Amino acid sequence: MVTMDTQPRDQAPPALSLVLGGGSLLHQVARELRTAVEAHLAPHDVTAQQAAVLLLAAQGRTSPNQLTTHLGTDTAGMTRLLDRLEAKGLIIRRKHPTDRRSLVIALTPRGQALLPRLAPPFGTVSAAMLSGFTDQDVNRLTGMLERMLTNLREHIEAAPDGRHSGN
Repeated sequence: MVTMDTQPRDQAPPALSLVLGGGSLLHQVARELRTAVEAHLAPHDVTAQQAAVLLLAAQGRTSPNQLTTHLGTDTAGMTRLLDRLEAKGLIIRRKHPTDRRSLVIALTPRGQALLPRLAPPFGTVSAAMLSGFTDQDVNRLTGMLERMLTNLREHIEAAPDGRHSGN
């Protein structure tokens, strides 16, 4: 049977297919993107998140709080991530020079030496993912994804307990 919008009843409308279940389109793209980047980074013994921390720290984002926000993780996740990087000898944590309650991340010489090999995999995978897209396509896609992220964050903030208030 076909609904009024000519969508077969047993098939979810396109907007729903973006967000429903583990097989959603957005989830699939994110999973494949991460898998591809991880494969390129594997020879360097770092994950995509670990590489991102190293690259961001090299750009001056040395506060764990800054990194947590940028990577979309929580404090506990960031602590584990930094523990792993420190165990690999790629970073050290130091006391903040002016705020005794804070830490800063510093790259070790080994971490510095790894930097030139970390950015290319992100560019290679991004280029492959966006192959056939025009600059205008990429700009539109970026704008739509940013709007979706903003909408979701506003939706979460509007809920009384910080969660979705629907069924």
